[in-house]
Amino acid sequence: MSQSIDYATLCSDPEQGRIIRDIMVRVGDKWSLLVVGALADGPVRFTALRDSIPGISQRMLTATLRGLARDGLVTRRSYGEVPPRVEYEHTAVGRTLIAPAAALAAWAIEHRESIAEARRVADMVEIAGR
Repeated sequence: MSQSIDYATLCSDPEQGRIIRDIMVRVGDKWSLLVVGALADGPVRFTALRDSIPGISQRMLTATLRGLARDGLVTRRSYGEVPPRVEYEHTAVGRTLIAPAAALAAWAIEHRESIAEARRVADMVEIAGR
């Protein structure tokens, strides 16, 4: 896709907008971008992956990995060893998500204070309006 395409036009097109919404459901959830980042350096075992993402439960990591695998962004490889070993890594398409995910994470960190302040103000206005 050309970088010259206007983002607003792209989002307002019914078919393109549906595609964008569909994919954003996956990558815009609470954990997916954190998993994408944790896999950026190559294959990672499940336990190491869980330990590298503060606050994620085993159940949520499993569900997130299944969703990312279903969308072709992550692969799961199990080894016939005792004890069993399972590793996850990006697919070729999944690797293309690392840079946009990193840019979004950097944006969030850069603007966290102004967003927190806007939330405080909005919450005060809401409380005052009750």
